[in-house]
Amino acid sequence: MQNERIATYEEFWPHYLSEHRDPISRRMHFVGTSGFLASCVATAAINPIGFSLASLGFAAIFKDGMKKEGQKPSLPHVLGMVALPSMVSPIFTAGVVWAYGWAWAGHFLVEKNKPATFGYPLWSLFSDFKMYGHMLQGRLWSGDPLEALGLVNDRAATAKPNGARATA
Repeated sequence: MQNERIATYEEFWPHYLSEHRDPISRRMHFVGTSGFLASCVATAAINPIGFSLASLGFAAIFKDGMKKEGQKPSLPHVLGMVALPSMVSPIFTAGVVWAYGWAWAGHFLVEKNKPATFGYPLWSLFSDFKMYGHMLQGRLWSGDPLEALGLVNDRAATAKPNGARATA
């Protein structure tokens, strides 16, 4: 069923990678995430105590939201996660805009699909950092990410280019 919600993060990860098949899109995500991380460093340098406290709140909200993402996307979690560090410095907010600008451009202009963050904002954020980690280790810069990570037999391998799953 096409509107069926993915129930677990373990199922979501291959789906996320299937939405990032084009290496150019993954590279755009890398640029966006790098800029976001730079905004975090700058925010921490400007206000180390405030950013540390905001980061603790961010982590608590994120942890709670990750548990609930399989049931429904949680806009209140996302808003809370962005609001806390944004109160410390507008540089953090600029980093969020930078990251999503690059990522969404990769989806709309390169992949020609809808970002997974629209339906799974927290799992997508976690997956973006997971993909970033793989890229820091020299993986996923080219080729198919599902093949590169040995996930070609997962259900995401049958995903259609527009993000809809193929039916058997």
